Amino acid sequence: MTAEILDGKQIAAAIRAELAQEIADFVQKTGVTPGLATVLVGDNPASVSYVTAKGRTCQELGMQSFQHTLPASLSEQELLELVDRLNRDRQVHGILVQLPLPKHIQESRVLYAMDPNKDVDGFHPVNVGRLLIGEEIFPPCTPAGIQELILRSGTPTDGAEVVVVGRSNIVGKPIAVMLMQKKRGANATVTVCHTRTRNLAEHTRRADILIVAAGAPKAVTAEMVKPGAVVIDVGVNRIGTTESGKPKLAGDVDFDGVRAVAGKITPVPGGVGPMTITMLMRNTLRAARLQVEGRS
Repeated sequence: MTAEILDGKQIAAAIRAELAQEIADFVQKTGVTPGLATVLVGDNPASVSYVTAKGRTCQELGMQSFQHTLPASLSEQELLELVDRLNRDRQVHGILVQLPLPKHIQESRVLYAMDPNKDVDGFHPVNVGRLLIGEEIFPPCTPAGIQELILRSGTPTDGAEVVVVGRSNIVGKPIAVMLMQKKRGANATVTVCHTRTRNLAEHTRRADILIVAAGAPKAVTAEMVKPGAVVIDVGVNRIGTTESGKPKLAGDVDFDGVRAVAGKITPVPGGVGPMTITMLMRNTLRAARLQVEGRS
C-alpha cells in the first residue's frame, strides 16, 4: 500500500478560487472591500515571510491589506494603542497580530484587547468560547484548514476514531473540539494525546484519522499507524539545510515510513501549511460580512 497524497496546495487553490468569487460578489453588493490588518513586531524571518504571504494573498483575492511592521523595541502600551485604533478603523475588518511577540510584551493582554469580531485568528476568549459551544465564527486557521482537508478528501468523520497528538491552544485543543461537534465534517470520537500520555502507540494505532501536532520531527512512525488511516501532519521542523542552503524541513510524522502504511497522508511542506492562510482569508471575509451585514 502507498498512501494517497493530500495536496494542500491544490485544495487551497480551489478554496481561494471560491473565495475570490465570494469577495467579488460581496464588494459588488455592499461597496465595501474586506480589509485585513497584520501587525508584525520585530524581524523574525519566519514571521516576516508569513506576513508577506498574507498581504500577497489578500491582493490576489481582491481584499485590502494593511501591514504594520514595527520595531522589536515597541512598548506593550504602544502596541495596545495600535490595536485600539485598528478596532475602531472601519476599513479594517480583521486584525492579526503575528506571534510570537517580543518577551517584554504580554501576548494575552494584546489578544484580549482585540475586538472579538475582528479576531480572525480565533484566539480571543470570546471566540474560543464560541468554538467550544459549536457556534464558532472564526475557527483557528490551522484547525479549520485540517478540517477542510479531511472534508475535501472525502474522508468520513461520522463515528470515526480520531486521535490528536498535541494539546496546544493553537492546534490540538481546537481541532479536537471541532471534530466532536454535531456538525458536517465532525461527529467523531476524539482522543487527545500529549507528552504525559502513556503508551502513545496504543492510542495512535486505533485512529481512523490521526492528526499529529507534536512539535517534534518524525515523532510518529509506521508501526504507530493503523493500516489505511488518514494521517494529517501539522509539524514543520527545520532539520538542517539543503545543498543550496535552503532550510530542510521535516514533519512530525516519518513520511516515508508512514506512507507505506497509511491510506492518505499530507506532505511537509505542501500539506496543512497552504490551508492556514486560506482559512485566514475566509475568516476575514466572514468578519466583513459580520460588520457590514450583521451575519458571518
